[in-house]
Amino acid sequence: MIKAIYPENWKGEYELIDSGNGMKLEKYASHVLARPEPQAIWSPRLSKAEWEGMQTGSFAQEGSHKGQWNLWGQNKPWFIKYGVHDSSIKMKLNFTQFKHIGIFPEQAANWDYIYEKSKAFRGGASVLNLFAYTGGASLAAKAAGVDVVHVDSIKQVVSWANENQDHSKLKDIRWVVEDALKFVSREVKRGRKYQGIILDPPAYGIGTKGERWKLEEKLGMLLQQVAQILASDGFLVLNVYSLGLSPYIIQNLMEDHFPDRKVDISELCLKSRSGQILPLGIVARI
Repeated sequence: MIKAIYPENWKGEYELIDSGNGMKLEKYASHVLARPEPQAIWSPRLSKAEWEGMQTGSFAQEGSHKGQWNLWGQNKPWFIKYGVHDSSIKMKLNFTQFKHIGIFPEQAANWDYIYEKSKAFRGGASVLNLFAYTGGASLAAKAAGVDVVHVDSIKQVVSWANENQDHSKLKDIRWVVEDALKFVSREVKRGRKYQGIILDPPAYGIGTKGERWKLEEKLGMLLQQVAQILASDGFLVLNVYSLGLSPYIIQNLMEDHFPDRKVDISELCLKSRSGQILPLGIVARI
């Protein structure tokens, strides 16, 4: 049975207030933002007036990807903290033209898991974070005391992750700006092994040299490569956010490439103040 998992340690820093009509209303520290959410096909629990009365900003979609922020508060970066067990990480948030602000709050449930698994290793352990974005998972692993390799094809978000390392008072993450598949292929040839691997691939994407990524076409190839560099006692976290994929498709793929390992399949979810459960992707863990 597929279970739902939720982040537990936002402690007032983040809250999903309401969702519906293709939107979600969220509190990020000092900002309350309304953003598109294609999963939220139900009706909001709060009224339009209640949404508008709380907002400090909203995102208007223009086309399939980009859009524009309408802001009533300050248009400046701000910060958010998450307590990862006996440590905490601090991340910069900012408004982008793609509705994202630098964090996916549901992923904090994985940060706890990554921290626990990384902490269990003693000396010399390495964790590889692919499609690593602004680095929440990288910071969680580094806070646990392991070596971390952070790979993303977009230089600007790698720089953003590096800033987050400084804000979290951590150091020595290895930063790599490269296509994830190319990097993993080279690691296979080198015979490299990692005690932990984290994958958060997009549904669609374009690499640094125009490499086109479509999740349904490339995921099996990626897992085949990753299986060769994961240590026999290592852990793996795979996040998938795609409206077209069932948890059972992911389970079948994982069993293809990791036949001797126990795989847990869950859904990452957020629960709103008004009681709704918002599913935000499939997660597979080894």
